[in-house]
Amino acid sequence: MILDTSKYIGKCECGRVHELRTKLVVCEYGALNSFDRYMEECGLTGFRTVIYDTNTYNLPSMVHVKADQEIVLEAQGLHSEKGLIEDMMKKLRRKPDFIVAVGAGTLMDFGRYSAYQLGIPFVAVPTLVSSDGFTANICSIVIDGHKKSIPMIAPSAVICDMNIIEGAPHFLTVSGMQDILSKYISIADWKIAHLVSGEYFCPMVCSMAQEALDTMVKCAYEMRDGKPVEFEAMAYAQMLSGLTMQILNHSRAASGAEHLIAHLVEMKPKGFENAHGMHGECVGVGTVICAEEYHRLAEMERVEVKPFKPLDEAWVRDVFGDLAEGIFKECENDVLSSFDEHSIQEHWQEIREIIAGIPSAEELTELFKAIGAKYCLEDLGVDESLKGFALDASMAIRNRLTLNRMRRLMVL
Repeated sequence: MILDTSKYIGKCECGRVHELRTKLVVCEYGALNSFDRYMEECGLTGFRTVIYDTNTYNLPSMVHVKADQEIVLEAQGLHSEKGLIEDMMKKLRRKPDFIVAVGAGTLMDFGRYSAYQLGIPFVAVPTLVSSDGFTANICSIVIDGHKKSIPMIAPSAVICDMNIIEGAPHFLTVSGMQDILSKYISIADWKIAHLVSGEYFCPMVCSMAQEALDTMVKCAYEMRDGKPVEFEAMAYAQMLSGLTMQILNHSRAASGAEHLIAHLVEMKPKGFENAHGMHGECVGVGTVICAEEYHRLAEMERVEVKPFKPLDEAWVRDVFGDLAEGIFKECENDVLSSFDEHSIQEHWQEIREIIAGIPSAEELTELFKAIGAKYCLEDLGVDESLKGFALDASMAIRNRLTLNRMRRLMVL
C-alpha cells in the first residue's frame, strides 16, 4: 500500500491552505528491498546517516539499508530527551545530506530533532506500529524535566516494511493500537473546544483522525476475536493520524486529555514516582479514565459554571515540585480565560451528544483486557485511588482546552 498524500494538500473547506512535507508513505512487505529506489523518487541523494538502536539493528528481519555512516545507540535507557539527542549528534562524522531513523517513536524523535537542527531532510523507517508519530512534524521530548511537544521537521518519506513490523512483540503491537484508540477522547475534546471557544476546527483533518480511529477499532476487534492482525491496516491508521499533526502543525486531532494523563508517567509528579509503561499503554489507561469521567459528566442534564481562577500556586508546587515553574509558564495565559464560561452551559446538550460517541469505560476495559492491553493505573504502577488526582494534575501540564480542563469552570 502506498498512501497518496497529495489528496490532503491545497485549499480546504476550513479556509486554510494545507501543506505536507511527506511525499511518500509506503506500507508493504519487503519495502526495504526497494529503499534506494524510493529515495531516488523523493530526490534524496548524497551522504546518508542511518540511526538505529541496538534492538532495531539486531532484529532478525532487519534489512540494513546502505549508509555512509551508521549510528547504533544503546537501547537500554534510551528515551526522548533533548540532552541525549544532542549527545547523539556529536557522533556525526559530518553534516549528512539526510538522516534515516530506523525504529519506533523514540528513534523518530532522534531523527526528527537532529534533522531539524541541521536543516536537512529525514526519512522514517518504523520497526513497529507503536505510535502515530512517524508521519508527524511534532517532536515530543523531555526538556528540563518537562514533556514538551514542539514543532520539528516531518519525514520526507516513511518506509514501513511489514516483514519487520509483523514480527514485533504482541505488547508493542497492542500499545500501538491503544495510541490510535485514544482518538475517541482527542476528537471529542477538539469538537467540544470548537463549540465552546470557537477554536479553529478543520472537518477534513477531523475526518482523517476519525478514519484512523475506525480502522484501528476494526483491527482491535478482529484481534479480540482471534483473527489475524491486519498489520497493513494498522500501519495505515498510524500514518494517517500522524499526517493530521503535520497538516495542523500541532497534535490537536491526535492528542487530548488522555495523552496528558500519559505524560504524568514521564514527568513523575507526586504519586507517579514509580509509574512506568509504553506510551501507547499509558495513553490507553488515560483513555479509560477520561471515558469514565466524561460519561459521568454527561449524566448531568445541565451544568452550573463558575468564573475562571488561575491554578492554585501552592497546589502546583506541592504536586510538581521542581517542575512547578514550568507549569506556571505553560499556563500563564490560561486558555480557560479566553472565553465566556457560560458557553459551556449554552452548548451542554451538544457536548453530551459528543460524549455519547465515546465508548464507556467498561466497554474499553473489556476490549483492552481481551487483547492483552493495560487498562488501569495499577497496570502502570500507580495506586488506583489516584484517578481523580490524575485528571486534576494532567490538565495543568499543557495549556490545551479539553473537557477535562473545563472541569475547573464547572460546579461539580
